[in-house]
Amino acid sequence: MTSHQVQLLFADLALILVLARGLGALATRVGQPAVVGEIVAGILLGPTLLSDGLSEALFPAEVQSVLTGIADLGLAVFMFAVGLEVDTGALRGRGRPAAGAIVGATLVPFGLGLALGFHLLRAHPVEGSPTAAFVVFTGLAVSVTAFPVLARILEDRGLFATPLGGLALAVAAIVDVAAWVALAAVQAMVGGEAALWRAGLFVCYAALLFLVVRPLLRGFLSAGRAGGPLTPWTFAVLLGGTLLSAVATQAMGMHLIMGAFLFGLVMPRGGGPALRAELEDRLGQLTAVLLPVYFVVAGLRIDLASLDVSDLWLLCLIMVVAVAGKVGGTYLGLRTQGMPARPSAAIAALMNTRGLTGPVVLGVGLQLGLLDDPLYSLMVVMTLLTTLMTGPLLSLTLRGRAGEPAAAGTAREPTGRTAVPP
Repeated sequence: MTSHQVQLLFADLALILVLARGLGALATRVGQPAVVGEIVAGILLGPTLLSDGLSEALFPAEVQSVLTGIADLGLAVFMFAVGLEVDTGALRGRGRPAAGAIVGATLVPFGLGLALGFHLLRAHPVEGSPTAAFVVFTGLAVSVTAFPVLARILEDRGLFATPLGGLALAVAAIVDVAAWVALAAVQAMVGGEAALWRAGLFVCYAALLFLVVRPLLRGFLSAGRAGGPLTPWTFAVLLGGTLLSAVATQAMGMHLIMGAFLFGLVMPRGGGPALRAELEDRLGQLTAVLLPVYFVVAGLRIDLASLDVSDLWLLCLIMVVAVAGKVGGTYLGLRTQGMPARPSAAIAALMNTRGLTGPVVLGVGLQLGLLDDPLYSLMVVMTLLTTLMTGPLLSLTLRGRAGEPAAAGTAREPTGRTAVPP
């Protein structure tokens, strides 16, 4: 890079961090997750508000390539944190309500999304990729739930350790895992004749992580605990392992986020509360700096000013499918298993949030060639609007004589915190 390009890179990073964090703080002031402001920052720095010429002058191709690398680094760290936070043991004792919610929150929106995918093919035909991959990806895009954002909303509302919050977290964690598995399947489908080889390699690699790497990590963390909760050496090894795992899945034709997520998933859960808390804190600090870069780089492809009336009607259709499938499916799943109406509606509202996870999934679809720029823009707007809806819907469903926490239940349960930037 030339000296001028380095200067422009540093200036762009400063602009991204200040604008993203500023809009994120503004979003929290009005009761929204910070990610809403960060996504808006990415849209504002793209051609939606700025002219194509000005946007290209601020973010020329050479600088964008470096920003993309920084964004991928932030994405890998974030996905490691997401995998680290998944706790399937939280489902123990929750029985039928959890099963009903998981089925309703995944299969119902996914099924409606498949139908939406066939409809979208008329206006946005897929070139160079299997039609089945596009249809399945559409089902996935409308059925995801942002587990980290959901956890943050629960924490802000004082519901994190209530029975309602525990059930919502457990269900969202499983839905999150299902989404990444489905995304891996879509990537394998795009591989054409190499699809079976990709899928086989990925399964073998996942088995290697769980059967070999996990015991090694358990021994390493136990040996390193004498030096403190989280020594610089321990943190460097874990971060290095995350990046190498991301490299491995990228090399086998899958996306790097799969490797980072798997590495977080295989992390031993018995490393001690002090180690876990410090690791989450450091990861949160890293993602707070790096992840906004991802949203801005993604936002440079979004041009809402170019959308016409037909696109707005299509956005309405996407919103109806996404909200009806996720909220309706989760609510019905809980109600059929005996859950009362009010907590069922509250959990259904929480499952509708897609910020963080949604844009990541859509970014992969864009890279795979499954989405064109207009459809990508519409899908990102859908993730933004459904995330904006979550807070008001939650307040509406829990409004009652006893207030929100009381309506959800006041019995406390031990639980962890998510390593998501505030």
